[in-house]
Amino acid sequence: MPNSDAEKAIAAAKAVEEVRDGMLVGLGTGSTAAYAVKCLSDRVRQGLKVTAVATSRATETLARRVGVPLISFQSLSSIDLTIDGADEIDHRFRAIKGGGGALLREKVIAAASTRVIVIVDSSKLVPMLGKFALPVEVVPFATEFVRTRLAELGARVMHRTIAGTPALTDQSNHILDAALDEIPKPTEIAAAIAAIPGVVEHGLFLDEIDTIVIGRGDTVEVRHRNRH
Repeated sequence: MPNSDAEKAIAAAKAVEEVRDGMLVGLGTGSTAAYAVKCLSDRVRQGLKVTAVATSRATETLARRVGVPLISFQSLSSIDLTIDGADEIDHRFRAIKGGGGALLREKVIAAASTRVIVIVDSSKLVPMLGKFALPVEVVPFATEFVRTRLAELGARVMHRTIAGTPALTDQSNHILDAALDEIPKPTEIAAAIAAIPGVVEHGLFLDEIDTIVIGRGDTVEVRHRNRH
């Protein structure tokens, strides 16, 4: 049985090798992305000169604790490279992300990045998206309305909570997890969800990812878009 933590760690180390002096690096959110933050901190201690932008307060806290220099994204328009994890990803570089609860900020950082690397353990590579529930960030006022509309799309919808209260994004929005089982046409689902009033962002990443780094046992597989 593969050790997913070990696979994430070696994938993160491989991805961080792509970071060069002078880069502005986007830091993803979630347990997988945390491995990359820690690997980057090791390289910073070894003399790498970089600055970083965090996609969530949780990642910002981790980066500051391990010594990765941070700047605010608010006055920026572009990022050299972002390294993030994914809840699942298919062979066409389409992913579901947002398990860490930073949907909008992850989308903005990805869109601003010249290159996006996703690191995963081998269990996250799937033939078709849908194994993992699709997170949808929603303004609190529209939560029940959006839940109904997602159900009309065929989803089983759960309101994400922590200790019985709604889980909040850094923008104080709610998260609905929409289980669809299979998503054969991600582009159509993405458009349908984005068209629902009250939806802030969804966790389908369809055109943002350039490279996948997959931990497989004690080895690493790297796939580049249009070169795999």
